[in-house]
Amino acid sequence: MKKLEDYVRSIPDFPEPGIIFRDVTTVLKDADGLHLAVDSIQDMLEDVDFDLVLGPEARGFIFGVPIAYNLRKPFIPVRKKGKLPCETVEMSYDLEYGQATIEIHKDAIKPGQKVVIIDDLMATGGTIEAIIKLVESMGATVVKSCFLMELAGLEGRKKLAGYDVDAAIIYEGK
Repeated sequence: MKKLEDYVRSIPDFPEPGIIFRDVTTVLKDADGLHLAVDSIQDMLEDVDFDLVLGPEARGFIFGVPIAYNLRKPFIPVRKKGKLPCETVEMSYDLEYGQATIEIHKDAIKPGQKVVIIDDLMATGGTIEAIIKLVESMGATVVKSCFLMELAGLEGRKKLAGYDVDAAIIYEGK
């Protein structure tokens, strides 16, 4: 059987010279790759006590929903501002060139709940840091953040210091 890394397509010099783009679509388009990816992330949660799974759009949905389903946990979507129809709680954060705002329905998370965040990639950690702040502002606790891939060269773990972070594949570069 192939290793999980074997399903990831690496594209040099995209979107700019010196960057290696790690393409998750090649994992998704292969049934064995998708199965291995979901199982690898789910295995990170084996001894974790949590109440719900949270995932940012869109790839956090792809990996978070099957894990929530398998473990019989609710799934809470984190969306870009303006995409949720009911009352929301939001958090803005800085991007490399500008700002972004994420939202969760105000009634999606209750104080005291234990949350797991699942996403495809941790790069700089900015999005996950904003999600953690949002979850904590709602009175809940993030007990673990799980990723399919991590770009360690971007030092996202520094922003998430003090939190339990795990990745199935760790690439040393950017």
